[in-house]
Amino acid sequence: MSLPRTVLNNSVIIHPPGFYIIGFETFPFISVYFIFLAFVYVVTVLFNSLVIYVIAFNHCLHTPKFLAVINLAVIDLILNTSTIPSMIKTFLFMDNFIPFNLCLLQMFVYYTVIPLESYALAILAYDRLIAICFPLRQNSINTMRSMSCIVGLTSIYCLGVTAFSTGIMTQLSFCNSVRVFSYFCDYAPVFRLACNDYTMQWSVASLLTFLLLVGPFTFILLSYVSILVTVFRMKSLDSRVKALATCVEHLILVAVFYIPLITIFTVGFYLRLIDPDQRVLSLSLASCLPPCINPIVYSLKTKEIKIRALALVRKPKIDTQQIGQSKRVKKTHK
Repeated sequence: MSLPRTVLNNSVIIHPPGFYIIGFETFPFISVYFIFLAFVYVVTVLFNSLVIYVIAFNHCLHTPKFLAVINLAVIDLILNTSTIPSMIKTFLFMDNFIPFNLCLLQMFVYYTVIPLESYALAILAYDRLIAICFPLRQNSINTMRSMSCIVGLTSIYCLGVTAFSTGIMTQLSFCNSVRVFSYFCDYAPVFRLACNDYTMQWSVASLLTFLLLVGPFTFILLSYVSILVTVFRMKSLDSRVKALATCVEHLILVAVFYIPLITIFTVGFYLRLIDPDQRVLSLSLASCLPPCINPIVYSLKTKEIKIRALALVRKPKIDTQQIGQSKRVKKTHK
């Protein structure tokens, strides 16, 4: 099969028809893992859809905090949809081939929503920071308009930098192996297959990792330092407990997202103590589990969402009972 060729700066760029994703080829009991992934995806879709529906159709929840929550739910849906269906397809149809353009598309979507997830957690930290540190000015600082601007700007920023980083992948030439050792069309495993210089792609990946993941995480840490300083200045113990209680669900989300990533990158990439096969499995879990856990945490820990979600579930039962009662009344009249 002849490979597509593009002339760039008087040199020939060779793009293959596609790549083969081989990250899970050597795993034992892989069928059990893919059944687990299917369960994770179903839970992700159901619970995130529930959170989006509850917030969207309840006007009393149209506040800056819940705008940030619905932003996270949408990101979670897109994140798992960008990877899990393709992994399940590979298992069900024994087809691990992905066309070149579709590979770039998956890469673009995944590396847009991963930093968006990080920024979404930072936005929720900002909401807690304003609510606890500036309670009297909260309604004037943290408005729907300002929150909408923050969400919009972070989305545009992530879309722009990811479009650039994905676009420069087209300058690489792939003339040897097209086997990608990952669970999806991953950025670094793909550019390492190139047979021309990929220094620019490596530099961009390193810089964006710092800007898009370390940056928001640093903001979250600084936000909680400010929150703790404010809380310990409060005279009432009851006020301290109430203030910290509003941060519990957010801290759980931050831990679920960042602790696995930090552990994998520290132990796996820098200390080199994790087997490459185990690293692929760990990374897939680290990216697939947070979108599944996040809506469950918010559904169970946030009183407003919990009450309206339960009301939504009970409503069909009440309607069914009312219909049954009305039928019995008609029969008695007859």
